[in-house]
Amino acid sequence: MFAYIVRRVLATIPVMAFVALFVFSLLYIAPGDPAAVIAGDQATPDDVERIRASLGLDRPFLIRFGEWVWRILQGDLGVSIFTNLPVSTMIQQRIEPTMSLMILTLILAVSVAIPMGVVAAWKQGTAIDRTVMGFAVLGFSVPVFVVGYVLAYIFALELDWVPVQGYTPIKQGFWPWFRNLILPSIALGTVYIALIARITRATMLEVLQQDYIRTARAKGAGQRNILFLHALKNAAVPIVTVIGIGIALLIGGAVVTESVFAIPGLGRLTVDAILRRDYPVIQGVVLLFSFVYVLVNLLIDLLYTILDPRIRY
Repeated sequence: MFAYIVRRVLATIPVMAFVALFVFSLLYIAPGDPAAVIAGDQATPDDVERIRASLGLDRPFLIRFGEWVWRILQGDLGVSIFTNLPVSTMIQQRIEPTMSLMILTLILAVSVAIPMGVVAAWKQGTAIDRTVMGFAVLGFSVPVFVVGYVLAYIFALELDWVPVQGYTPIKQGFWPWFRNLILPSIALGTVYIALIARITRATMLEVLQQDYIRTARAKGAGQRNILFLHALKNAAVPIVTVIGIGIALLIGGAVVTESVFAIPGLGRLTVDAILRRDYPVIQGVVLLFSFVYVLVNLLIDLLYTILDPRIRY
């Protein structure tokens, strides 16, 4: 098992190296002259050259890339062009709302979607199964921002149950924190719930046809034990896989969700940086999101060895 873990950890190194190269190249592959775009129409040639020098565009690509990677390894993500603040400081100021939103969405999605998929497989062909599948299709079809606006209109504006927008730090109390995030979490988690529920149902249907399930029934095992102890345990690997893959949906959806509900997180920071062409901030946030996604998938790979010991070999 140790050898498997070492192989998986080492495999992430070239992945992160490629991600770093791509993120750094954003400055060079962007359309137009980044320095001229940032400087604006009224800028003088001296202003453009000053911005070009601050971005390192007047130096060789490989040298600039090597220096950038070295600074990142030391925890330096650069300095924002517009605020003159370190990018790492700006990320620290915005990371709590985004992490809170993603963690709450993940907990909500997994706790709702897996039971939905299990029950749909158990009640295959019934109204319950058709309802779950209908929700799954609807969840994939409706964009996150549409779900967000509908939820905000009904539960925030009409019923006045929760705030329309904003964020309350968890240190100010769990309930205010939860009230601000419950609608964004539902909006962001809709497509995630639909994805997990569909995969859970499909995998459970396959497992429920196996001989050991019929043997368990013949021995008089209860339906709950059959579903959750025998079937779900053996269907866990595909479900865990799709949960890991779905982290990308959360990262991408967080940008839209934070914009809809005015949450001051990394998603809003990314949108603002893109609109202002603040490339150091864009690079820092994209690199962070990429690292989180790679780390989550590494953890999922390691979790496989617990769910199915055969994978270790």
